[in-house]
Amino acid sequence: MTADTAGEVTERAPAGAPYADAATGRTDPALLIEASVLLADAALAARRTGAELTAACSGWRFGVRAVRHPVWGLGTALAVGRAVTNSRGLGFAVNGGAVGEIVRSLGTLTRREAAPVTMAVDAFTLRIEAATGEHPNLTVPLAKRLTDAVVAGRRVEALRAARELVQLLGVTRTLTTLSPVIMELLALLALLDENPTNDSFAWVTLAGGVPTTEPLLGLPRGVLQRFNQGSGRAERAEADTLLARVLARSDNDIVRYIDDISALGNHGLALLRRVRGADGTERYVLLLPGTSFGHLRNRGPQDLVGAFDGLLRADTTYTRSIKHLLVRAGVPEGAELMIVGHSLGGITAMNLASDLDFVSTYRLTHVITVGSPIDTKRAVDPTVRVVSLVNKHDVIPGLDGRGPASAVSVPDAWLELSWVDETYDYPLSHSPQAYATTLRGDQLPYRTRVNELITMYDGEIVANQPYLLLDK
Repeated sequence: MTADTAGEVTERAPAGAPYADAATGRTDPALLIEASVLLADAALAARRTGAELTAACSGWRFGVRAVRHPVWGLGTALAVGRAVTNSRGLGFAVNGGAVGEIVRSLGTLTRREAAPVTMAVDAFTLRIEAATGEHPNLTVPLAKRLTDAVVAGRRVEALRAARELVQLLGVTRTLTTLSPVIMELLALLALLDENPTNDSFAWVTLAGGVPTTEPLLGLPRGVLQRFNQGSGRAERAEADTLLARVLARSDNDIVRYIDDISALGNHGLALLRRVRGADGTERYVLLLPGTSFGHLRNRGPQDLVGAFDGLLRADTTYTRSIKHLLVRAGVPEGAELMIVGHSLGGITAMNLASDLDFVSTYRLTHVITVGSPIDTKRAVDPTVRVVSLVNKHDVIPGLDGRGPASAVSVPDAWLELSWVDETYDYPLSHSPQAYATTLRGDQLPYRTRVNELITMYDGEIVANQPYLLLDK
């Protein structure tokens, strides 16, 4: 993702933020990131080598040849065994396949060290150190104690430090303090515990991808998928007094769109707007709110289960609900459409942009996301204009695994506008109101820049229709 480096503001410490003075003489973060990338590549290569050697000696072809040539088979097995267990080489690097995973699990339980794991830990440690240069709040003694304990695999000490940090700062400020390195910390916890089933979370994070398992138990995304199998439905709804008042003063302005999303709330509503341009063409704007954090699941797609599902998959209950909405509203095929989404709404917008059937049915011109983790998602149509708005104190956009030394590379055509504002604390820093306030004030040039990209949606608002989205 191309950052708007020309207009990006210099980070400053908001009032009340638990920032410590950055230590002088700190290693250049760019060098730390470069070293982290090299270590990550080496760790992944060593792990692949261990998997290939394991597969070579556990496959049926090797067994057949070993029976025919027992001396050769024994010598080869011993050589490979030394290669994948030698503490001076790869360490205990057995992995891959049924046999390899069983042996690796036993090695994990007996705390056998592997060179790939050691290099991965060092790579994550360098990422954390690099992030500390830009986020000196991580140098707060308790935060430093927590990150050091996680890196060293001292989980009890890490839990104690986390508890004391919460007692000192509260839950929301603790989340904000750790947000720049939250994915690295979760990956380290998964990599260094005795549970072998969650290791893939760490390796995918190291490679810059989006994990397909959760970090604690290693449950695959298929488990979440089973909880989110609704066919998706949309029913027309009436705007209440507050929503009607907000919509009455709305126009083609990114701040107004965010205000509209805020007024929709996150309890199941979405909005379809029909606009008649100066050229007489009717275009459509779809506004998608984010997640309701009140319940793990509710009767609509804007819940925590839907959020995890949307992050990991493209075909979700939320996307199916939106497709049903557009059909129910009678939006004609080939109509020009812009989607503006906050949080899970932005994820859903990108999931729709990655759906070939959807972009073949409608002419999706713009996707604007607000506080959404979308960096690993791609629009199948390269002409779709993707704009991502990110408050650096917001925890949620970092959940896509894009850390300071991440291997994620996003299209140059994307536009990311990021900043630091005075909200600091999560979840306030994630709220649509906080984004709208910043774009009205300190980041007014960003507001102007986004509005210049969406002028084709200027015109008369013909209709504003809210819809209630349902799982079934």
